[in-house]
Amino acid sequence: MASSFVYSNRDLKFIIGEWLDTNTIFSFDKFRDYYSHDDIDIVLDQALKIVAEQVAPTNKDGDTIQARFDNGAVTVPPSFHPVYRFLNQEGWGISNLLEDGEGALPQVLYSGIIEMITAGNPAFIPYLNLSGGVLDLIQSFGREWDKETFLPRLCSGEWSGTMCLTEAGGGSDVGDILTRAYPTGEPGIYKIKGSKIFITAGDHDICSNIIHMVLARIEGAVPGTKGLSLFIVPKIWVNPDGSLGENNDVITVGIEHKMGIKGSATAALNFGEYDNCRGILVGNPPVDGKGEGIAQMFQMMNGARMDTGMAGYTLAAMAYFNAAEYARNRVQGRPYNDPNGSRVPIIKHADIRRILLNLKACTEGMRAMAFKTYYYFDISRHSPREEERQRARDRIEVMTPLVKAYCSDMVWPLVGDAIQLYGGYGFSEEYPLAQIARDCKIYSLWEGTNYIQSMDLVGRKWNLKQGQVFMDWLQDIETIIQTIAARDEFTAESAIMEQGLASYKRIKSMMDEFRQQGRGEMLPLYATRILHATSQLCCGALLLDQAVLASDKIRELGREHWDLAFYQGKIDAARFYIRNHVPAIMSLEAILQYQDDTALTIMEEALGR
Repeated sequence: MASSFVYSNRDLKFIIGEWLDTNTIFSFDKFRDYYSHDDIDIVLDQALKIVAEQVAPTNKDGDTIQARFDNGAVTVPPSFHPVYRFLNQEGWGISNLLEDGEGALPQVLYSGIIEMITAGNPAFIPYLNLSGGVLDLIQSFGREWDKETFLPRLCSGEWSGTMCLTEAGGGSDVGDILTRAYPTGEPGIYKIKGSKIFITAGDHDICSNIIHMVLARIEGAVPGTKGLSLFIVPKIWVNPDGSLGENNDVITVGIEHKMGIKGSATAALNFGEYDNCRGILVGNPPVDGKGEGIAQMFQMMNGARMDTGMAGYTLAAMAYFNAAEYARNRVQGRPYNDPNGSRVPIIKHADIRRILLNLKACTEGMRAMAFKTYYYFDISRHSPREEERQRARDRIEVMTPLVKAYCSDMVWPLVGDAIQLYGGYGFSEEYPLAQIARDCKIYSLWEGTNYIQSMDLVGRKWNLKQGQVFMDWLQDIETIIQTIAARDEFTAESAIMEQGLASYKRIKSMMDEFRQQGRGEMLPLYATRILHATSQLCCGALLLDQAVLASDKIRELGREHWDLAFYQGKIDAARFYIRNHVPAIMSLEAILQYQDDTALTIMEEALGR
């Protein structure tokens, strides 16, 4: 029998309630009259209950009923509809993203809710997250009428939203977008004409209207990304009084038949097929042929990248929690040191314990990295000090590609390990791992492939403000290591982290030398591995920081405390990750010593033969 929903919020409580300085967040004007530190456990426990009772039961529907396209209309599993309305209307949805909304949760706490909803149904969460991204764009860049008209209906769940970038000839190469916008006689209103593909939540029957955020090029704008502008394009036109008007010539051509997340409708859309599609310009028209669209859309894209990274480690966590439960109950084999003894649960076997601890350590490291970033989001938006807000924005710049790419790269092998733990049952649809495997692979491809993220790191983030942003971030890592090095119980781990940091600095120096030597092509060749090394360094440092806190908690509470296993587990997870993953940084440095460029020099004719 397939496992029911299995998830724990204990690590979320630790991160938000014990590790991060969320008292500072709750002291900001935005939150101080509504929430305090005492609300963290209450909110997270209630959210987990809601997910278990309402969201998780819809997960199988997403995989079996799926999103369907029939006679020009897209339908999703009927069970999705009431959940979407409930979450939004009861305050668990995107109203938490309103800048002026009373009682909105801090980002760092709201993200804990989103993680659990994602765990409950990975195919459902895009409908919520993308609507939140649209809300964020409109409240940041829209006119007052846009805000008054669209935001309340998005918050209530009456309407939803999408992000429309990708075209057949312009995926990761956003500058190649061909969709055009033509002025009308009405100020701020343009005719939109073009096609978009791979549009997540691009069409469905959950809501009465879908608000598309469309990148297009206004007549006369310059080529490339600099010439793009952003438009609000409703599926059904919205009249000046806010009522729905006529269909806005947004036509769904079809939806993709996907490997996983089958309840999430991925649509191909035609805009202006009958020359009657209108869009509302966001911001200002192009000046000297340069539009504001790509800078505006990056705000939504970066939010979506964080959502994607979260989804990656969340499905790894789902695999972990299910695998641990299975391992405790599955009796198979005898102890290695007692071959004639009684059969034991497989959690007693060494390799099973290795798999589970690796799942735990990696999942917790990735979660730490993501929530450190969400913490910076709250600082960047609500701190009263501009210097502090800017520092947080700089940290977000560095952390976003790490969260997106590392978490979405790691989930695939981690889920594979969990399948291995199940043995043949892992390959069976009777158990949850098969669906988790099918659902998780998309995350390395979504929102800019992970190669794009790695090039963003080494090509842009390394060099922000003459490299000072990244060096300041690296100093944060170094400070953690140096602070903990004095703790006798973590001497070995601190030493490994020091070696990893030194290796990383030498790796960066080598890449700088390649550039100077005119061998810049080495940068994209090694970019993905460098991003992984950067993430391993970050996860190792953050887990070590958490381990110190856990050690202090054990001393405070005593080894007889009911929660000892959790805190000891944090220490063991940190040790395992640092000893088993951080050395990969040193391995990459060793590999780079060979300056191998065979992948660049091999004859193309030899590939595929």
